[in-house]
Amino acid sequence: MTILPDQTPTIRVAAMPGDANPYGDIFGGWLMGQMDLAAGSVASRHSGGRAVTIAVDAMKFHAPVLVGDEVSVYATLVAVGNTSMTIEVEAWRRARHVEEACKVTQARFVFVATDEERRPRKVPGLA
Repeated sequence: MTILPDQTPTIRVAAMPGDANPYGDIFGGWLMGQMDLAAGSVASRHSGGRAVTIAVDAMKFHAPVLVGDEVSVYATLVAVGNTSMTIEVEAWRRARHVEEACKVTQARFVFVATDEERRPRKVPGLA
């Protein structure tokens, strides 16, 4: 049994047929989009407002996601600059009706907090 991250998933979603290629594997772009949504949620909560993705580093796919799999995305704030936030993100899958999970991908997302005019703004430090 694989050990899941010791936190509540930021996002949990079922992979559907419309998210897959003709072979039944989920598109990497769909999975990256789910990871970006999770990281964006963490960034906007920490910064108290709008935050935009400026970089994705070191994305690596470990295993495929199949139609019907439950995908749990874990996002953790790991570093903060003056206006930027770095968030480690992992996506895990589990087939329906089983408890065993498998890490399918991981990446580091960098966000910048922006104001109403979409200019960078300061963010609080790490607690």
